[in-house]
Amino acid sequence: MAQAPIQFDRTSGALEGANLWERTAALALVTGSKISSHFSHMGYIACANLLRKTLPERNIAIKLNPDAVFEFPYGDGYWSKLLNRSYCYEDELELLFSDSIDVDYTLLDCGANYGYWSVLVSSKPFGSHKSIAIEPSGQNYPKLANNARINGNRFETIKCAIGASRGTARLSGTKHEAFSIAGAPSDGGEDVPVLALDNLIDDGKVAGTGKYLIKLDVEGVEIEAIKGGARLLQTDSVIMCEEHGSDRTHAVSRYILEQTPMKLIVLDPRTNRLETVTELSILDRIKVSTHVGYNVFGTASAFWQDRINALNAKTVRRMQ
Repeated sequence: MAQAPIQFDRTSGALEGANLWERTAALALVTGSKISSHFSHMGYIACANLLRKTLPERNIAIKLNPDAVFEFPYGDGYWSKLLNRSYCYEDELELLFSDSIDVDYTLLDCGANYGYWSVLVSSKPFGSHKSIAIEPSGQNYPKLANNARINGNRFETIKCAIGASRGTARLSGTKHEAFSIAGAPSDGGEDVPVLALDNLIDDGKVAGTGKYLIKLDVEGVEIEAIKGGARLLQTDSVIMCEEHGSDRTHAVSRYILEQTPMKLIVLDPRTNRLETVTELSILDRIKVSTHVGYNVFGTASAFWQDRINALNAKTVRRMQ
């Protein structure tokens, strides 16, 4: 029988249910995160995954807020940074989610991994929003389904990939946070079903009208996913896509800017504002680390553009 998960409260810092070695490992994971944060956490995942091999196999349940619990294997290199209470995961997304508590939107969490954003956005402090978490990996999906279950099954989960059209694809990769259907069939992996965003309308999962925040963390098929969502992107929607730091052509942003009716918006760390981008050279300055992803936003919705303008005005007032 599996051991009960270790419990960690991000608000108080309380760690419960851990033995001495697991507590020592937690200190190492936090210290490693704090030190490596000065150079975009380079090397952290590899070191944490080495440490994980010395730990018994069990989960840690992290209390993100009073109404959100996120569970993952203890020592996981990607998610263990959450033990560092000063660490903010994808702060540009949290900025928009935090400001949209009062908006009646649905989150489409594509490439949900273990469901971090679905757990958070469906929680009371974030407005108890509807979320559909979509994840193709046979390795990741049970962990996503577990996070839905321990949070009262308040968000839906679908096991599939997102692409340009309905079908099947080969999912491959060595890191759970970077599985992709963009690789060659010879890369091994597993066959997974593929849906287009617009198929969610066809299948009755979402309405053809409404407000949507669409997170596309789909590891190299962002452009195909955008192509498959033409109808959905005509609603009051924002897509949130990952631009990889190593891509100096800024392919996803270039596609949004040049091939769609959407405005391209990025968080500029200099101003801490969500800036509308007309010239891609700003990304040369923002994308300083080649080994991490940067989220960019695309929207053709006047509603969301007004919300983002108002959010920027609040940011300016706070800085004055």
